[in-house]
Order: sequence, then structure tokens, then C-alpha cells
Amino acid sequence: MTAPMTVALIGYGAWGRHHARAVTAAPSARLAVIAARGDAGEAARADWPAARVLADWTDAVSAPEVQAVFVAVPNHLHAAVALAALRAGKHVLLEKPMALTIAECDALIGAARASGRVLTIGHEMRLSTQWGRIGALIDEGAIGRPQAVQIALFRFPYRSGSGGWRYDRARVGSWLIEEAVHHADLSLWWLRGAGEPVSLRADAVGDAGMPRAFSATLRFADGASATFVNTVAGFEHHLAASVIGERGAIRALWSAAMDRAETATASLHLFRGRAAPGERAEALDFAPSGEVYELATQAEAAIQGFRAGRAIVTPEEGRAAVAVCLLAERSAREGREIAWREAAA
Repeated sequence: MTAPMTVALIGYGAWGRHHARAVTAAPSARLAVIAARGDAGEAARADWPAARVLADWTDAVSAPEVQAVFVAVPNHLHAAVALAALRAGKHVLLEKPMALTIAECDALIGAARASGRVLTIGHEMRLSTQWGRIGALIDEGAIGRPQAVQIALFRFPYRSGSGGWRYDRARVGSWLIEEAVHHADLSLWWLRGAGEPVSLRADAVGDAGMPRAFSATLRFADGASATFVNTVAGFEHHLAASVIGERGAIRALWSAAMDRAETATASLHLFRGRAAPGERAEALDFAPSGEVYELATQAEAAIQGFRAGRAIVTPEEGRAAVAVCLLAERSAREGREIAWREAAA
């Protein structure tokens, strides 16, 4: 049997703890090193006594026994940690967002190519039994050519994060990059047959970078569009998505008291053809979905991808999702529709 791949986990906050559980549950991985300090470091030692806990993340990414690095730190550190790991010859699973700027994304793409190692971006919703299933249905041609994607999130305000980083523009980047980047990635993935994006228009309630609510519409070369609406001043966690195609439609709902809940009210419906009054869609069965399940699936898939030399979500795809969010913030701030070609600016 192939020996498990040794993993260093960088960061042991609330989300880092979920990553640790996902890695230890993955048959192909072994949690060898954790980078955390202070109370987080003490918690890591207590939770995972078999792992070596280091206070300095630079020591962790360069540790000789480490083959892969999972990065789960505040957004502003993503690029620096992943660059160091790639340059140390490690495979990398980098939490979303890939980085805070296009320049940082491009530096990561260059480092991955130069190192010959795999960099995969943590858009774990693609692996969901629910949201990932939508991508499979589209690929099967279940609804014909997708023409419109609509994603709506209504949720409670963000947790502050360690040291309040989610409420610090310098560290979070923006709330679009923090949350809507998932929906940008799903939209680009589901509409990957629609050609290049053409333009984007966004509106925000409050500051364009940290809005209480915002909406954005991304238009594509073949006439398709993706609209996502985020409200982070609500309650509980409710996510709805629909994809309308030439010959049918898909609708998915997920609701729970918290975003990281293990039990939720969830559904996935498919209608083949054109709906008429009274016609019912097909209710599809799927295994439990949600962030905690997707993270566990992602850990094993990432290791298998490292061994096969392929990313689950490529850095180029991660860059595109960041570009959507940066362009959306700019559009909301300037109050105008912006051409996609300006996304690299």
C-alpha cells in the first residue's frame, strides 16, 4: 500500500480545526505538522498529540517530512504562505480566496509552474453532493445549454475571526472575496461552456468592499448570465441556487441555523423540458451536504490529485473567481458596468 502523504496544516483557528479533522479522516493523508501559536498552538497539541506543533509557519512549510501543505489562515496571508510552500517543493491546498490581488494570483500561478508541484484552490462546494451534482447534471446535458445562473445567500453577520480579521479590510480583503468568491466560482464553473465573461455590474448596500448586502450580474459571450445576491445582515444561513437551461431547470436549497451545521434542510430538484402549470420537478436524492462534509471530501481528493499531478480547482480558476469579486467591488463603487477585460487591471 502507498504510504499516507504527510501534511502540514498552517493555521488552527475555527476553520483550521475543521481542516485538521478532515485531514486525519482522509485515508491518504497523515497530519504531521501544525503551525499555530499561543492558545491555538496549545489547543493543537492537546487535540493532535501525534503531530508536531510549530509556532512559526515558515518552519512548518519547509519541514523535510512534509509533502503537502494545507493553508487555513486569514486571507491576507494566503499568498505568502502558499508561495513559500511551493518554493519549498510542497504541494498546496490553499483556502479560498486564492489571494487578495490579481498580482498575487499571478505570482502563485508562476510559482506552481516553476516548482512542478500542484496548487489547488479550496472551493470545496464543487465537491458537494448538492452543488457539485448541479455541475454533473449540466455536463450530462440534463437541461440543455445553461442560460442563466442565480445564487442567493441570506445569512447572519460574519464571525469576527481571530483578532477580528474579518472586519479588517487589510486582512479580509473584502467581504466579496471572503464569501461571494464561492458563488463566483460556482457560476464560472457551471457556465464554463458559455465562453469568456463579457462584463459585470454590481450594486452594494453600504461600503462596496464590506456591504451588508450586494448583487452582481456577470454576462458571458454567448448571452448567458450569472447573478448572485449576498445578504450578510440577516439570520441563520440560507443558500438558494438555480440554473435555467434551454431544455430544463435545476433548483437547490440549503438552510440551517449555522453555516457549519451538520444537519440542514436541503433539496435538489430537476425539471427536464419546459414547465407548465401544475407540472412537478424530479426530486433528487443526495448524501448530506454542507461545509463540514465538503471539507472532508476535499482533503482526500486533494491528496489523490497531488499524487496524480492535477488540481481539483486550478489556480487559473481560482484567479478568475478573485477577478470577479474585485471587479464587482469596483463596479459597485463606481456605479457602472465594467468590461471583463478590465479585470486584470
